[in-house]
Amino acid sequence: MTINCKDKLLNLDSPIVMGILNVTPDSFFDGGNYELESDILQQTKTMLHEGATIIDVGGYSSKPGAEEVSEQEELNRVIPAIETILKNYPETIISIDTFRSKVAIKAVKAGASIINDISAGEMDSNMFNTVKQLQVPYCIMHMKGTPQNMQKEPKYDNVVTEVYQYLHKKVAELNRLGVNDIIIDLGFGFGKTIEHNYELLAHLSNFKSLNCPVLVGISRKSMIYKTLGVSAIEALNGTTALHSIALQSGGNILRVHDVKEAAEVIFLNNKLNENE
Repeated sequence: MTINCKDKLLNLDSPIVMGILNVTPDSFFDGGNYELESDILQQTKTMLHEGATIIDVGGYSSKPGAEEVSEQEELNRVIPAIETILKNYPETIISIDTFRSKVAIKAVKAGASIINDISAGEMDSNMFNTVKQLQVPYCIMHMKGTPQNMQKEPKYDNVVTEVYQYLHKKVAELNRLGVNDIIIDLGFGFGKTIEHNYELLAHLSNFKSLNCPVLVGISRKSMIYKTLGVSAIEALNGTTALHSIALQSGGNILRVHDVKEAAEVIFLNNKLNENE
């Protein structure tokens, strides 16, 4: 299983790490940590050294109840970050975490090679055609509602079936447009209760039949720290435990705050699979 990034085929037969770089003041775990160029470069250097294959740059916090950010403000945050990273680490594969097509276009022009869209085109009707024109890998995520209202009593008749059907429909629509490098994200924590999140994780292997790489974004989320009765700062051990389960269920990309630990989980998981 491969995706084409800047004419480089990225092999996902062995899972990889996507390191999170939030250039925002209000992200739930690391907000405000990477606003200076020096901090961005240091964190990028650290994540690449620890084993990140992709750096995911985001300028719009999507935590529950997050405030709206203007398109220009988002651009002011992400474009300098992308340019700075590639000036210093030119071989870096960067994904732009945005739901806005104009931000995606300018980010790809600046050197990003993957679009990571939490809304799967729902929040910008031009996004699918933009991806078609740009011909870059596109990550689509399931989200019920918007970041501003998604956690207000989300309900499903069957969360696994509904998320599967939603992603299946989106993949088919993109395929019809000629977009084939598609990554799917079940959207842990995006319009789901803690119970919904664990039900999805328990059935993660079901989504392999969509024949797309599966991105797992559970790093330090409330499904972990609220369940354990700790804070996000104390949720690394729980994150690592669930990463191991996700890998055994067929996860291809771990989107994480803590690259070293995620890379170690992948290494050990690969070792285990060698001996099956």
